[in-house]
Amino acid sequence: MYQGSCLCGAVQFRLQGELAPIQICHCSQCRKAQGGPFASNIPVAQGDFELLGGSDQLRSFESSPGKQRVFCGTCGSPIYSHTEKLPGVLRIRAGTMDGELATRPDAHSFVASKANWWPINDDLPRHPKFRP
Repeated sequence: MYQGSCLCGAVQFRLQGELAPIQICHCSQCRKAQGGPFASNIPVAQGDFELLGGSDQLRSFESSPGKQRVFCGTCGSPIYSHTEKLPGVLRIRAGTMDGELATRPDAHSFVASKANWWPINDDLPRHPKFRP
């Protein structure tokens, strides 16, 4: 079991089970939504996500048709996203997780549109668009 929260602590959640590998996304939407060179996402089954507090603080933004980005309305921390293309899956923002994680990144996606000012200095697989 893992726990996470937003910057101000208003939104708190728990994840059941083992964590999937962290997905690194370099697409322009993720860069804008995160305010950095990439997003670090952990896909989890919606049933493994339990909101412990702050449901009244959650806000949602449809960044593209069928894709919602959910964040804390107080501090702005991105919490997760979900898309109609992957029903039942939430993509938790790895940076919101508390403590040590037993998972690591396994690939970079959308490197064809990555920020030119951020080098990728690891040996993980790189995919021009979404990973197959």
